[in-house]
Amino acid sequence: MSVRTDTVEAPALVLEAVRKRFRQGKQQIEAIKGLSVQVQSGRITGLLGPDGAGKTTLMRLAAALLLPDAGQVRVLGRDSRHEAAAIQGDIGYMPQRFGLYEDLSVQENLALYADLQGLDATQRAARFDELLRLTALGPFGKRRAGDLSGGMKQKLGLACALLRTPRLLLLDEPTVGVDPISRRELWSIIKTMRAQGVTVLVSTAYLDEAELCDDIVLLHEGGLLAQQPPAAFQAPLVGRCFLVRHAALRRRTLQTQLSARASVVDALVQADGVRVVLAAVPMRTPAQPGEDWQPVVPRFEDAFVSLLAAHGDGDAQAMASDDAAPALHGDAQRTVSAAASLDSRLRGNDGGEDEAATVIEVHELRRFFGSFEAVKGIEFTVQRGEVFGLLGANGAGKSTTFRMLCGLLPASSGTLRVAGVDLHTARAAARARIGYVSQRFSLYGNLSVAQNLAFFASTYGLGGTRRKARLDWAQREFELAAYLDAGAAELPLGYKQRLALACALMHEPSILFLDEPTSGVDPLARREFWQRINHLAESGVTVMITTHFMDEAEYCDHLVLMSLGEILAFGTPQEIRAQAKTAVLPDPSMEDAFIGLIQAHEARTRRAA
Repeated sequence: MSVRTDTVEAPALVLEAVRKRFRQGKQQIEAIKGLSVQVQSGRITGLLGPDGAGKTTLMRLAAALLLPDAGQVRVLGRDSRHEAAAIQGDIGYMPQRFGLYEDLSVQENLALYADLQGLDATQRAARFDELLRLTALGPFGKRRAGDLSGGMKQKLGLACALLRTPRLLLLDEPTVGVDPISRRELWSIIKTMRAQGVTVLVSTAYLDEAELCDDIVLLHEGGLLAQQPPAAFQAPLVGRCFLVRHAALRRRTLQTQLSARASVVDALVQADGVRVVLAAVPMRTPAQPGEDWQPVVPRFEDAFVSLLAAHGDGDAQAMASDDAAPALHGDAQRTVSAAASLDSRLRGNDGGEDEAATVIEVHELRRFFGSFEAVKGIEFTVQRGEVFGLLGANGAGKSTTFRMLCGLLPASSGTLRVAGVDLHTARAAARARIGYVSQRFSLYGNLSVAQNLAFFASTYGLGGTRRKARLDWAQREFELAAYLDAGAAELPLGYKQRLALACALMHEPSILFLDEPTSGVDPLARREFWQRINHLAESGVTVMITTHFMDEAEYCDHLVLMSLGEILAFGTPQEIRAQAKTAVLPDPSMEDAFIGLIQAHEARTRRAA
């Protein structure tokens, strides 16, 4: 463990041997375990760690909303036990679920929070104007907060937290659930605050954001794993990171093969290959026939996974062994040879008719809300066994499209067939063939894990031997046995995701709809999730997914990119990225393509208006 001590001015936040426990049912959970850490003034410090590491607890301790059971928390030189009110007057705090009043306008929310924070009436007009300009919300001052896009809501929440210019700004995952354009806008605001002398502590599930920080605090199981600048995390990985390509295999299949090797710590689909992190610098490149290994510069995400694997994190270790990969939707896991066989079929090498069956057909699909046309005559098809991505900025119409495809929202017009069923005339029949995981955890939080599983088994009409077999399968494959009596609302986020997916797959659907299923989930849980999705696709399940993680878009066989209710681009990830190539950006990432294509389309639309 390394802790930086090269302070120039007094630290903005100091935790000394802090412990914090919570009661969960009959158990005592120690969320923070003797933690000592300092956050230096005038810097952006990133707070990272897997689910359950203690990030939100640390944030609430820093905001003096929680008091330590042992140890000391000093915020801006004040002891949180004795000066909580004074601390809260000097900081800005934006929790994960910031409490906007959705029936009030943007201006009315600012006014309400100004009242709550005691902002002087003579300062309000100037401060409101400054914040609306900073967040680009000026044209939307009279719009209801409930009508804002996800990114705009986050920016409004941040504006409310900044009404009194804070000395310390605490942001608990401010970019969760927002699109890449909004993420960049939020980080521009964060950097502006640092330039104005504000100290920022920000937690995030996006590991690329860690590289925008001056310093990183990495937590694990309530303790400090390391604290140092991003470059210091990356330095030990020089010579251990590669991009691997294979001309004859799809990237998902290549990832499965590489993950099975004992020397591989991490294998992640990226661009036109698989990014691999090795446990040690190799004596020679460990390429097997058909593989092309090229060294790449380490990044923070590589270090994050490697450090947690070295400290025995179960999810990280599971990624290094194919034996640990989950086997879903069948009695046994598909083997690597089966994956390669599927590769051939999806590439059209055997011409199997069933393998190429169209399972989702959309033609001239439209949806109106009053006079507003949210979805404007879109069309596409999805084949059996595909992973199909539906991408777009907040407010692009993708969630509306997704809900229509699931049978949760009727279309205004157009053709919509799912699993061979016309959703206009037989919506219930289509739903019986569909599994659905919603954007927000939508199971029954007041029921236990076992009760949720039993409820969904009954909902899908499972009985007798099959019911018992599927319940046993869910407990075993998602490792839920230890949590069966726990309330669903009390589960760590990664296990909530497991439970939601288990319930969605209880009736063995042929199509699985996933609406931003990994929002807020840590990178290790996301890797485990995608192992499961890849195995499902290999077994012939069709998967349609929306996501704001652009690295996840690389797992898709095909993508639709939506903007302002229209389809802006359609194709493979490689084809989407190719559309964004420029002389300045000859090798764009998926995030570059997303931002570039959408911003260009929105600019053309504004000029035409």
